Amino acid sequence: MRRLLPVLILVLAAAGFLALRATRPAPPAVETRERVWRIEAEPLAAIAVNPTLVLYGRIEAPDRVRAAAPVAGRVLEVTVRDGDRVEAGTVLARMDPRDLKPRIEQAAAELERERIRHRHDQEAIAQERTLLELAEAKLARFERLKNARLGAESAFDQAREDVARVRLSLTQRRQAIAEHPARLAQLQARLAEARRDAERGEVVAPFAARIGKVEVAAGDQVQPGQALLNLYPSDALFLRARVPAIYAEELRAAIGRGETLRAHAEFGTSRLAARLERIGGEADARGVDVLLRMDDAAKLPVGAFLSAVLERPRLEAVFAVPPSALHGGDRIYRIEDGRLKAVPVLRAGERRDGERLAMLVRARDEAAPLRDGMLVSRTHLPHAIDGLAVEVVGGGGAGGAAAGATR
Repeated sequence: MRRLLPVLILVLAAAGFLALRATRPAPPAVETRERVWRIEAEPLAAIAVNPTLVLYGRIEAPDRVRAAAPVAGRVLEVTVRDGDRVEAGTVLARMDPRDLKPRIEQAAAELERERIRHRHDQEAIAQERTLLELAEAKLARFERLKNARLGAESAFDQAREDVARVRLSLTQRRQAIAEHPARLAQLQARLAEARRDAERGEVVAPFAARIGKVEVAAGDQVQPGQALLNLYPSDALFLRARVPAIYAEELRAAIGRGETLRAHAEFGTSRLAARLERIGGEADARGVDVLLRMDDAAKLPVGAFLSAVLERPRLEAVFAVPPSALHGGDRIYRIEDGRLKAVPVLRAGERRDGERLAMLVRARDEAAPLRDGMLVSRTHLPHAIDGLAVEVVGGGGAGGAAAGATR
């Protein structure tokens, strides 16, 4: 019995285990369910709209005037300060007239001296002709005496020398008379230049302007050409900015067709209107310069840095979608029977209105066109693929992005 007892215990334990296993309850069946992603969606709507470009640039004044000292002298008075607004004809600065009047008087004196010299030449030429006749007669007498061997050779040579000297003097007098008109014109021009510099000694605003910078003060000694101050018309300011070179020809063609491409810029709390006026003729790696004429430039100082939103030429039959609707930059997903379906697209641009941004797209493949009312996902899913199960839980409505993009 001692030998059979362990075997009996093992048999009873195995029988108990098998009995418990046979009578255990059945586990519940496992149900496999596909995950459904919750997304927002909106229907597409074809629109006609002007795409926009965001630009950054500085305010410039192409008609900026630099007032410089006409001659060396002392500044007598400066009547304006940096940033002042002045009307046309306003006196801005004055040079000391004591530095300007002597040049006028000197030029006038030289002109009068030339006129007196000309009158003297005209009076003297008649006398020199008489002297030439007398010298030639004397030379003839000495020649006859020499031929008759009654006169000295040296006396004949002296008579010849006298004739040559009188002829030279007469030639020089005639040349002086002939050059008189040229010398007179030169001196008259010098006098006009001195008077012009005297007039420029009083710096006057040529148009309604804003003072950019005053570079001298009363009492300063200045040299010819040294800048006194600069000013610019406050109603003719431009924003110089860069656009990518790929847009340059499109913008140039629009200007050639007479289209007005509007823009708006933000300066502080002010919203300023502008329009595209010119496009640069050279490009580099950063793009092409464009000049936007500011409509309300009175609030802007030259050199201010602004951001602006410029309209591109109008596009027809494009679809506006939010940036989150684009996947990989070249496709969107329509919703069909609760699943995603990729639609290849081409980006035609973007439209920005304030803080709202819409991407403008067209269908890339005619076999997969975009249609009005097509429901597309506006939720960006990093793992989006064809056939992914989705559930639409909300959206921006038919116009969430489109309404903000349509002009």
